[in-house]
Amino acid sequence: MAHRIYRSTARFYDLLDLPFESRRYAPIRPQMFAGLSGRALDAGVGTGRNMPYYPPDVRVTGIDLSPAMLARAGARRDRLAIDVELLERDVCDSGLPDSHFDAAVATFLFCVLDDSLQLPALKELARIVKPGGEIRMLEYEYSKNPRKRFVMRLWAPWVRLVYGATFERHTEQYVPQAGLEIIEERHLYQDIIKLIVARKPA
Repeated sequence: MAHRIYRSTARFYDLLDLPFESRRYAPIRPQMFAGLSGRALDAGVGTGRNMPYYPPDVRVTGIDLSPAMLARAGARRDRLAIDVELLERDVCDSGLPDSHFDAAVATFLFCVLDDSLQLPALKELARIVKPGGEIRMLEYEYSKNPRKRFVMRLWAPWVRLVYGATFERHTEQYVPQAGLEIIEERHLYQDIIKLIVARKPA
């Protein structure tokens, strides 16, 4: 469903997201790539917001199901003059080779995937990451603070309409079923944006 939404909103996506990008996302994006080396997958690359933070010695492939979003990512890649391969692929069935990447990063991808797609997407990332490789996921969740939670619930219908996303996917519960192990889970922005790091057993 989300890729159909992005067909309409892609041209406005960065503008809509600008207040959140500047205050919340930009300061934490570098942590998604810290310490990575070799070949990395940016799953759900969107408009390419992660591109300025790609380490120069990491070869990145970005995939997305939305041609409209990929077009924006391609324009950003050209402006930044960086070498990034962009592919129109489904994260649940990417067609990429087994054990091809040293790591995978998914920034707010799983919050736009329906519950039925959580496990297939994780299994696919597990398949294409090398044994011992990390899968880093940045996701939203509802705050435990009653006031913040109330505000988030007010925002939820708009977030669903514009982004196709929700705040309650609980992606971490599917990690063991995908044959992965969680090695880190912590909040990076208040108690609403968390980093989940899973590893494929060596």
